[in-house]
Amino acid sequence: MRRFALLVLVWIVCCVPGMASADQVLKVGSKRFTESYILGEILVQAAAPVAKAEHRQGLGNTAIVLSALQSGAIDVYPEYLGTIDLEILKNARPTSLAAMREQLRPLGLGVGVPLGFSNGYALATRGDSGIAALSGLAAKPAFKLGLSHEFIGRGDGWPGLAARYGLPQTPRGIDHGIAYEALQQKQVDVIDIYTTDARIRQYGLRVLDDDKHYFPRYDAVLLYRLDLPQRMPAAWHALQGLEGRINADAMIAMNAQAELDRKPFAAIARDWLAGRADRTSTQRDGLLAKTFGNGFGQLARQHLLLVLVAVLLGCAAGIPLGVLAALAPRLRQPVLAVAGTLQTVPSLALLAILIPLLGRIGMVPALVALCAYALLPIVRNTCTGLLQVPAGLRNAALALGLSRRQALLKVELPLAAPVILAGVKTAAVMSVGTATIAAFIGAGGFGERITTGLALNDNDMLLAGAIPAALLALLTQAGFELAERLLTRRLK
Repeated sequence: MRRFALLVLVWIVCCVPGMASADQVLKVGSKRFTESYILGEILVQAAAPVAKAEHRQGLGNTAIVLSALQSGAIDVYPEYLGTIDLEILKNARPTSLAAMREQLRPLGLGVGVPLGFSNGYALATRGDSGIAALSGLAAKPAFKLGLSHEFIGRGDGWPGLAARYGLPQTPRGIDHGIAYEALQQKQVDVIDIYTTDARIRQYGLRVLDDDKHYFPRYDAVLLYRLDLPQRMPAAWHALQGLEGRINADAMIAMNAQAELDRKPFAAIARDWLAGRADRTSTQRDGLLAKTFGNGFGQLARQHLLLVLVAVLLGCAAGIPLGVLAALAPRLRQPVLAVAGTLQTVPSLALLAILIPLLGRIGMVPALVALCAYALLPIVRNTCTGLLQVPAGLRNAALALGLSRRQALLKVELPLAAPVILAGVKTAAVMSVGTATIAAFIGAGGFGERITTGLALNDNDMLLAGAIPAALLALLTQAGFELAERLLTRRLK
């Protein structure tokens, strides 16, 4: 079993692209919102003429993308001065760019290349809300606040804002991509926004004035590894050429192309770099085109690979643990408790922990997380299946001269096989759904479409990721049920 697991790991390292060392590839990261996607594509395409570059897009919140940068999984990503100062460096008050550089240097990071625009946080309401400034919220305790999860937890987000203005409301966490629809449908009264968001005008929102000057400036810059300029000088020189070239109007126009016209991020970046940044009417793809186009084959292979390898590794670890739990009553509860505890850890939290531990993003931490989630049903069913084998059959095998090991391998495990297979089936079906979370750390799969759809509030794109994942889960279920029937017939 150990030899089998080792062969699987060797095969992963050899066959999965992007898991081997690639020092000469400029690895650009981005967060999971429209503007970051676009800026990431601009960085990749700006460097492409002089260096090989790839975009690890939609890596989640600041904690995940920062961990990826520090571990070397990415080399650079677009960030904002206010976020660096208050969220990353934990400074109580805004500091200068020079001071940030001094604080980042011990972390092996640098900041520079101001892109030319500022995109700050703000709160917005519907135009008929009756308030114009943040201080007015204090007199509206009944107002329902729907704020992004990152904003609620940021040092420069809700906690400080509520303290500065004395706000009595308790906000609800809501994904930024669907907050505008929630506000329009009056499910919430106030949301957090980015000041360069094109949907402010589309929905006719009122941006509340920061009359007590809480929010710092959020000038867009590049946060990068300090060794990048020396390791890839040509690529770094190309990125420096972007300094001061993107003004606020250009960024709003590019956001509008993505969010309103549904234009692909790569096409937006390509047109802007070529000087064609105007909004042009584009034909929107339908659900079928979005489902079976745009790299469907590659995403399907990535998703299948994640599920297959995670379940194989889960079996390699879970079946021996289940056998141990069945044969050693004193260890039974501890083994099951550990497997159960692993499954209760929130997936995004586990992925964020694994990135600095493993020193990379992508397939490896995703597989570790999926394997951990697959353990419980495999361990539990293996243990249960063995305990259900009649003691008389076990004793008969021993009486016939079989050793304890031979009785386990030739009698007990074959009899427990249907129950064990049911546990593997449960783990596989669960892994198909859980694997969509892997897109948050650049592991690919159908989750990429789901994260993009959330960022753009594009229901068709969401369905283009969710429907294939659901169909794959149904096919997996059907395949295992067929295998169970065949196995049952054989045992009879």
